[in-house]
Amino acid sequence: MTDIAIIGGGPAGLSAAINARIRNKTVLLVTNDYKDSYLAKAERVDNYLGLPGLGGQELMEQFRKHAESQGVEEVNKRVISVMPMGESFFLSYESEVAEAKTIILTTGVVPAGKLPGEGEFLGKGVSYCATCDGMLYRGRKVVVVGKSADAVEEANYLHEIGCQVTFVADKEGTRGLAEGVELVTAKRLEIRGDKAAEALIADGREIPADGIFILRQAISPQDIMQGIQVENGSIVTNKRMETSIPGVFAAGDCTGRPYQIAKAVGEGQVAALYAAEYIDKMKKEN
Repeated sequence: MTDIAIIGGGPAGLSAAINARIRNKTVLLVTNDYKDSYLAKAERVDNYLGLPGLGGQELMEQFRKHAESQGVEEVNKRVISVMPMGESFFLSYESEVAEAKTIILTTGVVPAGKLPGEGEFLGKGVSYCATCDGMLYRGRKVVVVGKSADAVEEANYLHEIGCQVTFVADKEGTRGLAEGVELVTAKRLEIRGDKAAEALIADGREIPADGIFILRQAISPQDIMQGIQVENGSIVTNKRMETSIPGVFAAGDCTGRPYQIAKAVGEGQVAALYAAEYIDKMKKEN
């Protein structure tokens, strides 16, 4: 079992990981490819203390090297859910699971707004993970809504296992789709069905489907962890970066404005220190 699982590998997540390791805690960092982050795409960063004028990707590489030097274990996958299990938590990331004593959410800003029908049919024909649920739809019609860098790869995987795949994107020119995967370009999307999802409506066109995979770069904290308190799209925390769920902490952009590197790094440190304190307290009580 890992001491601290950190979801998100931006400045807040890496800061939390480094400080957790300094406190001699084991760390599992689960994150998307950092090159797809907003920071990595920044041309120049001038307001981070002591390191002015670096490009966003260069700054991220410095952060990551520091974390690697502390022995931080990194897994490049998308977290689907976190479930409390008494005195620990189970993480599901694509087709794998892990157990941790505490959780630190550093998911950044997740674009707001679900598709109409998405929440209603989640788990009833709507999925966020093709690798996890793809085999359930073998030989059946599926739609992939591509909003992440790996969406084409996931669509091709579904095609390989025998699904009839339609790939829906909001722009033309999607590269790498396997032959036999239909590409539909549309911006206005809606999921319809009765007791389960039955079709995606794409700019007024109905695309019948047994399964609809919505592949975003990240999943909102409320969907990852049911019951966590959120206000205006941000996770509610106290000064110790504790959330409404005992043993779960949050840091960085996911806790609200200002969206600045210095804030994220500081909150990541605070979250790690109090997560370590939480673990030590649990040991004494047991």
